[in-house]
Amino acid sequence: MSLTPRSVALSGASGLLGSALWPVLTTAGWSVRPLVRRAAAAGEVQWSPADNTIDVDALTGVSAAVHLAGEPIAEGRWSEAKKARIRGSRVRGTRLLSEALARLPVRPEVLVSASAIGIYGDRDDEILNEDSALGSDFLSEVGREWEAATAPASEAGIRVVHLRFGIILAADGGALPRMVKPFLLGAGGPIGNGRQWMSWIAIDDAVRIVLEAIRNEEVTGPINTVAPNPVRNADFAAQLGGVLHRPALLPAPAFALRLLFGEMADAALLASQRVLPARLTALGFDFRHPTLPDALRAVLDR
Repeated sequence: MSLTPRSVALSGASGLLGSALWPVLTTAGWSVRPLVRRAAAAGEVQWSPADNTIDVDALTGVSAAVHLAGEPIAEGRWSEAKKARIRGSRVRGTRLLSEALARLPVRPEVLVSASAIGIYGDRDDEILNEDSALGSDFLSEVGREWEAATAPASEAGIRVVHLRFGIILAADGGALPRMVKPFLLGAGGPIGNGRQWMSWIAIDDAVRIVLEAIRNEEVTGPINTVAPNPVRNADFAAQLGGVLHRPALLPAPAFALRLLFGEMADAALLASQRVLPARLTALGFDFRHPTLPDALRAVLDR
């Protein structure tokens, strides 16, 4: 069965994925109630994860919630304060929203909550699916706590979906524009030794997967939100260079990345995660962009 379009609460509405998702939801017949940290206007939900406050009454009547908010990970060095913000923004915000949804007199049918493939840790060449063991590094711990923070919603009978996102490829935000820039300057190439696996998803497929998670009652639990063809970083660089008609010959040495970014370099830039969308495949999800060259051409309009 499919969930009939009604009203959806949306956190992270101004972010990379949220801003792409909102108009698609509206086109599909949903009314969107964005969660905002400023004073709320009509049709908005005021909340402050840092202060553990949320306007529960403003959530009345929503039939679905999509939770995408969180501190950016791959920006700058990880100080202890930055790591606390990464963890707190995900865990505290998710728990706050889950508890609020659970307190509603008529609860929404589904909570679609963002997660990430960083939950698996650095796994070299191992092929990973949703049943694979989880990692034990910082991002893995954050991922575990992030997903566990939805417990109040699931215990209240709300269907919960954890979308474990890979790298979202988009032209106007996220990681891809930062990757493209050195290529346009003639300085593009692999990161480190280039052997680490990159699991990615084109933004329009990511949006379609969120919609599927909302509407399809068979979708529950962790869902690897990645395309079915992960690639090594060196291959990613070569294919990006090919689409841009630029060379991919100048690697970014691992030692330089570690000097520049510290712990974040190993966790977010050099880690290897060869992740497959096993549950999406079992559900028969039809990827519009299953291969990287096709995705890059579509996203970059080349």
